[in-house]
Amino acid sequence: MKLLLATLLSLCQAYFVEIDAHKEECFHEKVTSGTKLGLTFEVAEGGFLDVDVKITGPDQKVVYSGDRESNGKYTFQAHIDGVYTFCLGNKMSTMTPKVVMFNIDKGAPPATINDGGDENEEHSKLESMINELNVAMTGVKHEQDYMEVRERIHRAINENTNSRVVLWAFFESLVLVAMTLGQIYYLKRFFEVRRVV
Repeated sequence: MKLLLATLLSLCQAYFVEIDAHKEECFHEKVTSGTKLGLTFEVAEGGFLDVDVKITGPDQKVVYSGDRESNGKYTFQAHIDGVYTFCLGNKMSTMTPKVVMFNIDKGAPPATINDGGDENEEHSKLESMINELNVAMTGVKHEQDYMEVRERIHRAINENTNSRVVLWAFFESLVLVAMTLGQIYYLKRFFEVRRVV
């Protein structure tokens, strides 16, 4: 039972990867057929905040493909045993690297059916409750990671806007001082009495 709990409540971590221009980063997950897999990603920095996403199965069949996506969540069930490949690409960018936060979720393998009566029925109920709790906890963790990345992006935008506003205010102050000095000089010259000899 402890082993079951340990496998079902595995820690869900968000990973950050920097993808250079014209490059692609791939990650692999080995599963048995029937296991649920999921990919959640969010582009945190770089260019137009978009990447190409591609998920392929062990038989090289494309499970999912998306171009120029800034974020997304895709869940599917493994159709055969083997290694599934999750690729994030920045091939369309000419020189801007991208920073991407992503999670690869691996569900519990499908349960096998045993003839054991009430005891196995209790275990299956407990397993299903643990699975539901695991899904709920993973969803909360993903939402927190997503909000953290969005907050970072918005903070960077706000800081950039703030620095532009400060520079513009400084420029306006210089223009106002220059205009004030120019008007004083003009008015002083206007009221000067010129003596003709």
